[in-house]
Amino acid sequence: MSGTPQPLLKRADSIEQHTVEAGDGLSKRVLVGPDDGAPNLAIRRFELESGASVPKHTNEVEHEQYVLEGEYVVGIDDEEHTVRAGDSLLIPAGTVHWYRNDGDGTGAFLCAVPNGDDTIELID
Repeated sequence: MSGTPQPLLKRADSIEQHTVEAGDGLSKRVLVGPDDGAPNLAIRRFELESGASVPKHTNEVEHEQYVLEGEYVVGIDDEEHTVRAGDSLLIPAGTVHWYRNDGDGTGAFLCAVPNGDDTIELID
């Protein structure tokens, strides 16, 4: 889109939830992003079902995350971190990371990323 961005209000019931193929039990909603005219950032909500896992991978762009609910494990490089509602993370571009929800409830987090190409590379 070109020109000056326009203000936007998206109602919760208008935001579609999509399964993320790269993970088992992972879904995503794009709350605001480039398709909405946001020039710089996308904000997304991810949900990790109980038993969900996302394999080791890297992204070309940084991720800023805020845990909304639940408790789950985030692997960053060679360390595992149990995160809970209220925790925040910075995952720099190119950093190996993964997710696992061993708990009984759903884990949910917001993830802000810069707009542009973001190639995901799975790590064996």
